Amino acid sequence: MSSSALALEDVQNSADERRIPINKVGVKGIRHPALVKDRSGGEQRTIADFSLYVSLPHNFKGTHMSRFIEILNEHEKEITVRSFHEMLFEISDRLEAKTSHIEMHFPYFVEKSAPISGVKSLMDYDISFIGELNEDEMAVSIKVAVPATSLCPCSKGISEYGAHNQRSMITVTARIGGFIWIEELIDLIENEASCDLFSVLKRPDEKYVTEKAYDNPKFVEDIVRDIADRLNNEKRITAYSVESENFESIHNHSAYAIITKDKTDPENIAA
Repeated sequence: MSSSALALEDVQNSADERRIPINKVGVKGIRHPALVKDRSGGEQRTIADFSLYVSLPHNFKGTHMSRFIEILNEHEKEITVRSFHEMLFEISDRLEAKTSHIEMHFPYFVEKSAPISGVKSLMDYDISFIGELNEDEMAVSIKVAVPATSLCPCSKGISEYGAHNQRSMITVTARIGGFIWIEELIDLIENEASCDLFSVLKRPDEKYVTEKAYDNPKFVEDIVRDIADRLNNEKRITAYSVESENFESIHNHSAYAIITKDKTDPENIAA
């Protein structure tokens, strides 16, 4: 049998007549080792969930899914921030796409000391790196989800004996124009909550965090506005969204607020 007879048809590379382009097509939910630097000077080894996509022109039937996996596996055993950037170019080049997109989600740990006793413990945070290459223009964002405490100003104002508080999940997605530590974003968020959280608290610590929250009441609107004010003054961040969901302790619903801003938008520059 001739070699031409053994050749397999490349259906994905065939033409499509529907003339409908696809914004993102690729693979989602791939687990792979990753290496992330932390501010203390060390490195954290973690397992990240990857999603890799390209744009698909209207005239192509499909993309080559296996090439995404090949590119991921070619980066040895661990993905670093540097190789994250490199992969965007590799995906665009090898899949002949104008736009490539990578999302990398992973847990990140920060050692924190309790405020009074000084007991050290690890806090975990959900982090994402999100990158997109559109021809030669790259945009990279860091998404940080931080749990915190919020205390209701209204409850404090009308109650004689105390005030109800909430567990808040505050999420910032920041498009970066310069290097920034993950810990810097975590610190920025925690400093604008009623109080931050700790894995281990002794009784003096519990007294401290309870009273700190009581002295620093914030509505969900206050939280997102205060964080947005800090992000507006951070020159390394070119665009952002900040959202907070406060899980109410006296209601069966959550309170929610979000602010988004692109600092490069001419209207925002003029303002």
